[in-house]
Amino acid sequence: MQQDQTIELGQQALMTTLTLVAPILIVAILIGLLVGVIQAMTQVQDQSISYVPRLACILIALCYSLPWMLEHLSSFTGNLFQNIPTIISGG
Repeated sequence: MQQDQTIELGQQALMTTLTLVAPILIVAILIGLLVGVIQAMTQVQDQSISYVPRLACILIALCYSLPWMLEHLSSFTGNLFQNIPTIISGG
């Protein structure tokens, strides 16, 4: 396995990971920000209030994006398995 192939494979794995995690992180950040603004407006500063809406929205986003995530991960894994002979031979 050449050094260039190793770097490319690592970059593809990192980009795949970031792509799969991005929708969940975006939802968590937006809901956290929204709850923070509402808490600031109402002057209710209880830390446990932000967990329930954030967790519920993350679960909803995960349910909606899970088929896409599985398709993307299966595609990456399939391409990786197809390229195993090329990776091993170094060509």
